[in-house]
Amino acid sequence: KEARGWPGMQRRQEGQSVEMEMLGGEGRRGMSQCVRIPLLSMVRQKTGLHDHQLQGELRGRLRLLENDSREVMAAFSELSARLLSIHSDQDRIVVTFKTFEEIWKFITYYTLGFVNHCMENLLLNQSFWLSSQEKNNGKQEEARIEVSINEESLNLMYRDLLIQEGTFFVLCSDNLIKEVTAADTVVKVYQNEFVTEDTSGGSLSDDLTLDNKVTTEPLIPFHQPLLFPFIMLSCSLPLQINASPNPYCAATGSSLAVTSYKSAAPEEISFQKGDKIEIIGYFIECMPWFIGRHVFTGQIVLNFLPHMLLTCIYLPGSLTDFCIADFSHHTSRTEFSRTKKVKEFLMKCKDSQLQLERTVSQEKDVYSSSNKETIPMSEEPRFCIHQDGDDLESEVLQSLLLFLNSQEYERDFKNLYDFSFPFLSTTFYGYSGEDELVDYFRLAREAAKKANMPWALMRLCFLLGRLSVRKMKFSQARVYFEEAMGAMKGDFGDLYLVIALYTNLAAIYLKQKNKEKSARIFDKAASLLVGIPSCVCSTDMESDILRNALKRTVVSRSKHAEARACFLLVKHYTKLKQYEEALPFLERLQLLNNELGLQNSSLSINCYFKLGEFYSQKYLPHIVLSCVRIASSQGSGTLISCLRSIDLVMKNAPKLYQLRKAGQTLPSQIAPYLRHALALVFTNEQQNLCSTIYLGLAELYRHHRQYGKAIVCMEKVLDSNTSPSAEETINHLVLLAWLYILHRKNADALVILNAIADSFCGSPQQLGVIYNMTGIALKRVENIKEAAENYYKALQISEETKMTHNQAVVLANFGMLCLDSAASNLAERYFIKAMKLFSRLPSMDCGRDFIQVLLQLGSYYVNGTHKEKGLFYYEWAFLVAMETNNLESQLQAIQLLCQFYSRVAPDGAQCVIYNEYKLSLVRKMSDKVLEGQILETISQLYLSLGTERAYRSALEYTKRSLGIFIDLQKKEKEAYAWLQAGKIYYILRQNELVDLYIQVAQDAALYTGDPNLGMELFEAAGDIFFNGAWEKEKAVSFYRDRALPLAVKIGNKKAELRLCNKLVELLLRLKAYEEGLEYAKVSLSLSVNLGDQLNERIAYHRLAAIHHRLGQCELAEHFYLKALSLCSSPLEFDEETLYYVKVYLVLGDIIFYDLKDPFDAAGYYHLALAAAMDLGNKKAQLKIYTRLAIIYHHFLVDREMSLFFYQKARTFATELNVRRINLAPDPYSAPGHGEN
Repeated sequence: KEARGWPGMQRRQEGQSVEMEMLGGEGRRGMSQCVRIPLLSMVRQKTGLHDHQLQGELRGRLRLLENDSREVMAAFSELSARLLSIHSDQDRIVVTFKTFEEIWKFITYYTLGFVNHCMENLLLNQSFWLSSQEKNNGKQEEARIEVSINEESLNLMYRDLLIQEGTFFVLCSDNLIKEVTAADTVVKVYQNEFVTEDTSGGSLSDDLTLDNKVTTEPLIPFHQPLLFPFIMLSCSLPLQINASPNPYCAATGSSLAVTSYKSAAPEEISFQKGDKIEIIGYFIECMPWFIGRHVFTGQIVLNFLPHMLLTCIYLPGSLTDFCIADFSHHTSRTEFSRTKKVKEFLMKCKDSQLQLERTVSQEKDVYSSSNKETIPMSEEPRFCIHQDGDDLESEVLQSLLLFLNSQEYERDFKNLYDFSFPFLSTTFYGYSGEDELVDYFRLAREAAKKANMPWALMRLCFLLGRLSVRKMKFSQARVYFEEAMGAMKGDFGDLYLVIALYTNLAAIYLKQKNKEKSARIFDKAASLLVGIPSCVCSTDMESDILRNALKRTVVSRSKHAEARACFLLVKHYTKLKQYEEALPFLERLQLLNNELGLQNSSLSINCYFKLGEFYSQKYLPHIVLSCVRIASSQGSGTLISCLRSIDLVMKNAPKLYQLRKAGQTLPSQIAPYLRHALALVFTNEQQNLCSTIYLGLAELYRHHRQYGKAIVCMEKVLDSNTSPSAEETINHLVLLAWLYILHRKNADALVILNAIADSFCGSPQQLGVIYNMTGIALKRVENIKEAAENYYKALQISEETKMTHNQAVVLANFGMLCLDSAASNLAERYFIKAMKLFSRLPSMDCGRDFIQVLLQLGSYYVNGTHKEKGLFYYEWAFLVAMETNNLESQLQAIQLLCQFYSRVAPDGAQCVIYNEYKLSLVRKMSDKVLEGQILETISQLYLSLGTERAYRSALEYTKRSLGIFIDLQKKEKEAYAWLQAGKIYYILRQNELVDLYIQVAQDAALYTGDPNLGMELFEAAGDIFFNGAWEKEKAVSFYRDRALPLAVKIGNKKAELRLCNKLVELLLRLKAYEEGLEYAKVSLSLSVNLGDQLNERIAYHRLAAIHHRLGQCELAEHFYLKALSLCSSPLEFDEETLYYVKVYLVLGDIIFYDLKDPFDAAGYYHLALAAAMDLGNKKAQLKIYTRLAIIYHHFLVDREMSLFFYQKARTFATELNVRRINLAPDPYSAPGHGEN
C-alpha cells in the first residue's frame, strides 16, 4: 500500500511542518490514548512558506491559553477530542480519545479540513479577518494555520480503540472483508455471498481462523458500525469484491443481451441474445437490477445485470449531476440579523438569486420522451368526499377514477406519493375523518375493478396501504400493496409509483421480518431507489432499504455508488427533518467528493453549506465557521454562496466571541465573504447590495478603530448606491463625517456637515444630528463660540421634535463644553438636566450615553467637595452598565470606584471587592495585559491588610499574575512577580522558598540582558531583607556584590549613591563600622559630584556617627558641624529644627562625656536648648536643662545658673510626670550618652 494511514484520509501536501504523534506503547488496551498535535504553523496561502512573525504571535496566544484553557477545551470538545495539555514552546497540543465514536468524529473533521480552520478561529483575533485577503500592492498574501497529523500514529490508536470495541471489520490483502473478534482472533468472511441473518440471532457464516500471513487494514470508521451486524436480505446475487474496483461505476446509455432470457415475473422482461436495452436513469455497477427500455418493443421493465453487456460510456460525474439536481431543492433560506437596511438588501438579492437557481435546476422526468409537450401549470385538482346512495355513479367518483387512471406520472400525483400525506388536506376534502376517507377509497377501488381501470386500482390500493401503515396495520397494508403490485402486471408507465410500491412493500416485509418474500423484492427496491433520480419519498422506512443498499456499495468498494446511497440517505433524513441521522451520511458524502476529485463542484460546496447548517443546529460554532471557510475557498463561488456564508457566520460567530457583550454588531469573519460578494455583483439591482456591503465593511473597520479604511468604504457606499433617497444619502454623509471626526480630521468633517446644512432637504431630526456633530467638531478645533451656537440649534430642534434622547445628548455635550471652558457650575447644571432626561428613558436605548453622563457628574463631585455625591453617581453608572450588560462601561465605572476607595476615601476592603469584580470583567474581555495588572493590584491590597490569611491570598494572586506575565513573555513583570512571591514567603517565614523565588527572579531579569533591570531587581531583593525583621545580613550581598557593581558598570551614579547609602545604614546596624566608613566616603563623594545637598548632609552625618562609634570624637565633631552647615537658613520646617536639637545634643554629649570639656559642651547644649525652645519640645528641654544643671553645679561652679536650670528641669519634670532628676556628676551614667 502507498500509505499505512487509515483508509479515507487524504494525504497532505509535501512540505508540511507539523505532525501529530501518539503517546503510549504496548499494553494500552483499556486506556485512553494521547495525541500530540504540533499545530500552529503559520504559512502563506499560495506558496506554503512559513510566516515567522505570525508564528511568533501565534505562539504567544498559545502561551496565554496554557493557563486558561477553557476556550481550547471548548473547541476540541466540538472536534470530539479531549484536551490534556498545551505546550506553546513546541507549538503542540495534546489531546486524547476515550471511545471509538470520538476518534471517528475527529478523523472525519480532520479529513474534511475543519481542524485547521477551527484553530484559526480559536487562536487568531478578530482584526486578523479584516486584514485577511487584503491586497498590499499585490504583494501581501493571505495567511492560514496549517495542522498536520502523523497518520501512522493515528491509525495505531484507531486500531487500539477498535480492539477495545471487541469486534470490527478489516480489509485483507486478498480483497476479503473479514469480521475480526479481538478476544479469540476469529474472523468471518464476506466475499462470495451475502448471508441472511434471522432477526432472532444466528450465524452469519462459518467461522474462519485468521491467517497470520495475510495483512489486514481496518475499514474506515464510517464503515465499521454500518457493517455490524452484516445483514443482507438477498441470496440471489453472487458478488465478487474486485481487486481493482472500477472507478467509473455509474453509467447511462445502452446494453446488449448476452443471453436469451425468459422472464419469471411480470415486471421482468423476456429478450433474445443480442437485443438492445436502453438504460433509464442510471446503471449502478454494484446493484443487481436496473430499469431499461427494450428498443424493439418499447417496454420498460427491470433488467438483471448478469444478462447484460454494457455498451455505453461510463460517466464518472453522473452521480454528481444527480446530487446537484436534487440538492438545490433542499437549500434553506437564510436570514441575516443585521441592521434593517442591510437585511432588506441581502434578503432581496438572496431571494431573487435563489429563485433563479431553483428555476434553472428544475429537473425533468428522466424517462419521459424528448418530444413531449410542456403542460402549462394548472390548479391542482381537488375532490369532495361525501357518501350517498349513488356513490358508484357520482360524478366526483368518476372524475377521481379518471384522474387516478393515468398511465404516466402526473405532477399532481406527487402529493399522493409523498411520505407526509399532503393529499389528506390538499387533494381531498369534505370528509370528517380518515376512516370516512378509507371507506370512500375502498368504494372507489371496487368501482375501478368493475370499470377495468388498472392504474386507478393501483393508486387506490397504494393509498389504502399507506393509510393502513399510518394506523400501524401492517398486515392490511401488505395486502393492499401486493394487490397493487398484481394490478401493475409489469407496466412501468408511472415509474415513481412503481418505486413507491416496491419501497413500501419491501419496508413492510422488513417490518414483519418476512425473509422469504423480502428476498424477492428487496434488491429490486434498492436498485430502483439508487438508480432513478428524484424519487418521491413515500415512507419513513425507506432508510432501512437505503442503508442495506449502502452496505452493498461498501462491500463492492464502489465509491460512486456509495456516494449515491449516502446522498439519498441525506435527502431522506432531511426530508423527515431528522438532521442528526443525516449528518454522518452527509459527512461521508463530502469525504467521497474529495476522494473522487470533486472538491470544486457545486455539489461539494452545497455539501459544506448543508453541513454548516446541521452543525449550527448542534451548536458547534467552530465547525460551522470551518465549513463556511472551506466552501468559500472551493471554486469561484456565486453571490448566493457568499450570502449563505455571511448568514452562517453571523449566526455562529457571536457564540464564540460574545460580540453583543463587547458592543460589536457584526463579526469580523464576514469580511472576506463581503469582499468576495463585491466581486460578484453584476446587475443594477445588485449594485444597491454592493452599497450595503460597503456599509457593513465600514462598520467593521470602525469598530476596530481602523477609521481610514472605514472612510474609504463609506465613500464607496456613496458612489455605488445607484438609486439613493435624499434621507438615505444624508445618513451616509453624516456617517462619513462622524468617521472623519473619529479619525481626528475635524476640518474634513466640518466641510461635509456644513455642506449638508447649507443645502438641507431632510428631516428635522437629521438636521439636529448634523448641528450636534458640527458642535463636536468645532469643540475639537477649539472654536468654543460656534460650537455652543450649533449645540444650541441642535437643542432647539430636539425640543421642538420632542426627541428626548437627542435633547439629553446635546445637554451632555453642552456640559462637556462648559467643563472644558472652566465654567464648572454651568456644566453641573447641564449634566443634571441630561441625567434627568436619560433617567426617563429605557436604559437599553440610551445606556452608553447615560453612563457617560453619570460618570462625568461623579468625577465633577469627587474632584470638588461633594465626595459622597460623586460616589453615588459612580455606583449609579455601574448599575446601569450592569443592567445593559455593557462590559466596557462596567469596566470604566469600576475603575473610577477603585480610584475612589484607594485615593479619595481609602477603604482596603472595598478596593479588594471592586478589583476582583474588575478582574472578572477583564477575563470576559480576554485582555490578559490588564488582567495581569489587576492581579498585581489585588495582591498589593491583600498584602497591605497585614494578616496571615491576607498574605496567603496575596501570594495566590501574585502567582496568577506571574503565570500571565510568563505567557505574555513580559520578562520584567515576570521577574518582579517572582520577587514579590519571594517577599511574601519571607513574611510567612517559609525561608526555604524565599531564596528559590529570588533566584528565579534574578534569572528572569538577567535573561533580558538589561543591566538596569538586573541592578533594580538585585536592589529590590536586598530590600526584602533590609526592611525585614530578620536575616538583615543577607541584604549586604545583594547590595554590595550584585547591585552596586552593575550600577558602577552602567554609570548610574544616582543608583550607586542610593546603594551606598543603604549599605552604610545596614553596616551601621550590623556594627561593621570599618566597612561602613568606606561606603560612607563613597557616598559623600558621589553626593558632592551630583550636587545633591541633602544626600551630602546625610553622608556627613553618617560619617560623624561612624567616627563617633570608632572613638574618633574630633572627626565626629567635625563631620557633624559640616552636616549642620548644609542645613537651610532660616529654618523652614519643624523637622529641620528637631534635627538641630538632636545634633547639638549629640555634640554636647561628645564634648562633655568623651572629650571631658564641660565649657565647650555647655555651648552646644545652649544651642540645642535654643532650638528645642523654638520647637517647643519639652522632653528635649528637660534633658538639656538637666545637662546644664550638672555642668554648672559640678564643673563651672555657678550656683545661681545651676539653680536656674535645675528649677527649669523640675518644672518640665512635673509637667511630664518625671519623678526624679539625676544630677550625678558621673558622665557615664548620663542617659543621653552615645545618641546620634
